Formats: sequence, C-alpha cells, structure tokens
Amino acid sequence: MSSSQISNESGRLWVISAPSGAGKSSILKRVLRELEGTAFSVSHTTRDPRPGERHGVDYYFVSRSDFEKARDRGELLEWAEYNQNFYGTSEAFVTAQVSQGLDVFLDIEVVGAAQVRQRLPESKSIFVMPPSRDALEQRLVLRGTESAESLARRLSVANKEVRCALDYDFVIVNDRLDDAVDILKKIIMADRCQLDRQRQKTQHLIDDFDANG
Repeated sequence: MSSSQISNESGRLWVISAPSGAGKSSILKRVLRELEGTAFSVSHTTRDPRPGERHGVDYYFVSRSDFEKARDRGELLEWAEYNQNFYGTSEAFVTAQVSQGLDVFLDIEVVGAAQVRQRLPESKSIFVMPPSRDALEQRLVLRGTESAESLARRLSVANKEVRCALDYDFVIVNDRLDDAVDILKKIIMADRCQLDRQRQKTQHLIDDFDANG
C-alpha cells in the first residue's frame, strides 16, 4: 500500500464496542496488524489480567485508588464501571495519536462509548454483534475463564448492551472472523477518503490543475 493511500491531514478516533465474547478483540488485533496507519489506545482497568494478557499491551492494569486519582484529575477521556471493575481511556494518548494522522481504536464498553460520542462527535463508532445469543454463550463457555456466576452475569449484561447497537455508526456481525476483519478494514479505508480527511490534499491537487491547465 502506498503512502498516498493512507496519508491524511488528521486521524480518526474509532470507538468499538461489543458484548464480552463477541470477538471484537480478535478483529481489532488482525486489523491493527494488517492495516497501516492504525493505533490502539490501551485502556486502564482495575480488573485482574487474564491468562496471556500483558500490562501496557492489552491494558494498563492499575489499582482502584490510582484509577480514581486519574479520573479526579480529569485525565480520562471516558470511564465506566463494568462487571465490578473500572475501565478508562487516557485523553492525552488519544489526542497525540490522532494529531499524527493515525486511526486510533478505543475498545470500550457502551457507557464509555456514549461519553466519547458526546465529547468528540467527530469520532466514529462500531458495534460488533454476535450472530446469536446462543453463539455468544458458547464462545464464553469455550473461553474457559468464566464461572457459572460470571457467565450468567456477562450474558445478562449482553442482553442490555446489544440494544445500544442502534446508537452506533456501524454494526458488524461477527459470524466469521475473516469476514468481520475484511468489513472493518473496508470501513476504515472508505472513511479515509472522506473530504474532511482529504481537504488539504484535494485542494493541492486542484491548485496543481489550475496552475498547469
């Protein structure tokens, strides 16, 4: 891919949400690896790491006290409590990455996503939907990290979260991972061609035609 195809005056903030187990993390990892000009905003959380998760890569794992201090200092773009744990996003990181022309992804819950949409209406939002409730339950069971109580709690939360999909700009049904990844990449590439992200370059080309016509 040539640089002219990914060069933009400024980046875009993308909010992506889904019920736990719908596969948004798997989709994002593929897109971040395969599509140039993208970055991931690593959220802060007070929950314990899952097997294989790394501090500073998947999340910044912090104490509840440290999280509350950052929140109270106004350092978080958004924050929410989910499944008895806090999650939040550093505003400074997001601002710096977008100003460099990168597409920055926030993997956040629906409450935090609503906060971002209100504060930054120029952001775009994507909701990843499982193909069915049964499929979601099966994925959570196969993950092998949920107790019966935790599974029931996550499914109860999912029942509420899926209704929020109607508030998002895009919905991707993750039936097949490859298809979902392809759809998200096409959404990003189409957005990069919008005039608000290409105005300066477009005007430069128009001026070139005028000067040499």
